[in-house]
Amino acid sequence: MIVDCAIYRDGRRTEGPEDLSDALAQCRLGGDAFVWIGLYEPTENEFDQVTEEFGLHPLAVEDALKAHQRPKLEVYDDSLFMVLKPVGYEPKSDVVSSGEVMVFVGDSFVVTVRHGEEAPLAAVRHRLEAEPEMLRHGPTAVLYSIADAVVDHYVDVARELGTDLEELEAEVFAPDTGGSRHTASSIYAFKRQVLEFRRATGPLAQPLTRLAGTGLYGIHVPFVHEKAQPFFRDVSDHLTRVNESVEGLDRLVSDILSAHLAQMSVRQNDDMRKISAWAAMAAVPTMIAGIYGMNFDHMPELHWVWSYPAVIVVLAALEVSLFRLFKSRGWL
Repeated sequence: MIVDCAIYRDGRRTEGPEDLSDALAQCRLGGDAFVWIGLYEPTENEFDQVTEEFGLHPLAVEDALKAHQRPKLEVYDDSLFMVLKPVGYEPKSDVVSSGEVMVFVGDSFVVTVRHGEEAPLAAVRHRLEAEPEMLRHGPTAVLYSIADAVVDHYVDVARELGTDLEELEAEVFAPDTGGSRHTASSIYAFKRQVLEFRRATGPLAQPLTRLAGTGLYGIHVPFVHEKAQPFFRDVSDHLTRVNESVEGLDRLVSDILSAHLAQMSVRQNDDMRKISAWAAMAAVPTMIAGIYGMNFDHMPELHWVWSYPAVIVVLAALEVSLFRLFKSRGWL
């Protein structure tokens, strides 16, 4: 459905005709105006009118309707098509959720398509309407503001993930909970969230590099004002720092998982040493009792008065000796 539709002239929102064709024609005649249409999870029928009026490429339209796209930038004859994946993070449940924003940019129009609940389009529109100087730069300002808002939120999510990772690291190396199965599942679940975050941030690097004019051979992207390239470079720098943080988080989670498994292995070895030590101590009286439990008539010490006390003393001495030996070696 169409969430919002407005004509912006000289950086300010103005009233215009309800018909999309007439609105676009007025914007192109004026030269300093453009129309911005925002849609939320539109159906094919709802999007047909927009496609026809603005001449959107059918491949881009298909991507916008189906969603589940990687961040990318496509240049067509009459428009520019960009996909971004805004993300959100819920610290209590440790879940990274992502949405999708598709942006069509033409000579005098911007069409935004939102999928999911994480897109900051409403906030971007309100902020831009409060800054007419920015809106005077036309559709390029809208594209930059959306990309900037999405990447800025990446920075916040990366910071929250880093905080939760520190808590997870403390849990892993805690002496009382480091070896629990719950910890291992928490590490794996956190790694999956980092991977989900990485799917949103990683592929966006190349599109922003192209918009910043620092891509292959520095080719200028049509429908984007050349004076906006420094601003896109700033967004690209922020994204680079986010991607470095994500890579660091991913490596650290892997290291924590390896450390946790090593801890469990060491604790299992300690347990086996303890079990072996107690088994060795139990084997001594078992052996002596087994010898004297044999049914032979002619065995030494059987009719000796002090046989029983002597055996008890020998057993106690052997057990104490073994206990002190294993204790000194750290087996007990």
